[in-house]
Amino acid sequence: MDISIIEASEEVYAERESFADDERQQIEINLLLEGIYQMYGYDFRGYVRSSLRRRILNRMKAERLPTITALLEKVLHEEGVLERLLNDLSIRMTEMFRDPSFFAAFRKQVVPLLRGLPEIRIWHAGCATGEEVYSMAILMHEEGIGEKTRIYGTDMNEKAIAAAKKGAFALKQMQQYTKNYLEAGGSKAFSEYYTTDHEYAYFHPDLSENMMFAQHNLVTDGSFNEFHVILCRNVLIYFDQELQQHVHRLMHNSLSDGGFLGLGSKESILFAPDRVYYEDFIPQAKVYRKQAVQK
Repeated sequence: MDISIIEASEEVYAERESFADDERQQIEINLLLEGIYQMYGYDFRGYVRSSLRRRILNRMKAERLPTITALLEKVLHEEGVLERLLNDLSIRMTEMFRDPSFFAAFRKQVVPLLRGLPEIRIWHAGCATGEEVYSMAILMHEEGIGEKTRIYGTDMNEKAIAAAKKGAFALKQMQQYTKNYLEAGGSKAFSEYYTTDHEYAYFHPDLSENMMFAQHNLVTDGSFNEFHVILCRNVLIYFDQELQQHVHRLMHNSLSDGGFLGLGSKESILFAPDRVYYEDFIPQAKVYRKQAVQK
């Protein structure tokens, strides 16, 4: 037989095997996510699969398991495995004054419209370990309205919330955070806001007096207050379109008329069910303003 025919046949066979492996892996991932939801109530079924797959495979390798199905078995039957997997699946990429241009625009264009309110309620949804919550507290303090501002930071990850409550961040990050702070319009020496030891920067307790951190799952939990500002930045990019719509409904129902919604640089309200009720307030910063619904 012609060697070229043999090689072509082998390539086709390899492609079929690769496709079968991918399909099998997708089935295993679906079963794992369904098992986690049915057993523990954590719902990752609407998350974008590419990011989830990478994190699940990393946990599978860390546990020295041959298959995702074996990981599911350990999640269901072995204490501690679920917690380790949840830490992998929770998105915790954040920093203080992340995307400084957003905070600069917020300071210049949103804050003046908040000043007249007797109380300001801000919700940071998916706040991870709280860096952006402390950033907003500093900004509102500098604008002279920190005392009447209540900032709610929520995340589905219990460990992340516990870390946020401490207000202690790695000292090695302070150089970058200082740069972000200045680019965001900060006017003081950033070091005035924290004390240090050899490892951590501890932000002053005064900043956290009006902060409330709590565990909240955007996928399964409902609205818990009405807010003048909701920030859900760089969270929706990990959700599929259906789940994004669900979260958009939750945020729209939680936002007061005339309130502001801030999203991440790669996010928008394009697929939001209530997008017609938003004004593109600061398009370049992805800040939208909710319009009053005509009765």
